[in-house]
Amino acid sequence: MSLPLSLPDKPIILASASPRRAEILKKIGLAFVVRPSSVDENMASTLPPAEYAVELARRKCKAVAAGVASGIVIGADTIVVLEKAILGKPVSTADACDMLRRLSGKTHHVFTGFAIVDRPSDREKIGVEMTEVTFRELEEAEIAAYVRSGEAMDKAGAYGIQDLSAVFSERLNGCFYNVVGFPLTKFYLALRAFYKS
Repeated sequence: MSLPLSLPDKPIILASASPRRAEILKKIGLAFVVRPSSVDENMASTLPPAEYAVELARRKCKAVAAGVASGIVIGADTIVVLEKAILGKPVSTADACDMLRRLSGKTHHVFTGFAIVDRPSDREKIGVEMTEVTFRELEEAEIAAYVRSGEAMDKAGAYGIQDLSAVFSERLNGCFYNVVGFPLTKFYLALRAFYKS
């Protein structure tokens, strides 16, 4: 069962290795193949956070689309922003612990940019969503236990709101799925409008 989307009869390609994005996309009944992008996620940039997330998503999407003769390519990138600092994926367990200490007791913003590229027309559509997340004060033992679980290591900001760290967040303002890694409602509306135009 899927929602009514008038999409052309061509393959859909998700340019991401994230199992969370794949799981979210399946919620609207899309059948797709996964073809991760090799674009470096640690792009140096002076762009504002929303534009930075969109630009990374667009680069990932375009890199995969370049090797697709016919298809609908979807790219995305999520960043966590605390006091103007972008927190990407931790590079070590010590880095993960440090990120969580910084987020403890504070409000941060999660941005997910997405891009849709149609092949062979090369038409594209981009979008971004922002969600505000407030963490309660975290105990050092909680941070250490979470990082030991391994869940922190492949996620921006060193946490995943859908896993063990769900109990770290005391308030969320905006799209929950955006924090997981993909703004489902905004994407669905963008995809629907893209193929109506």
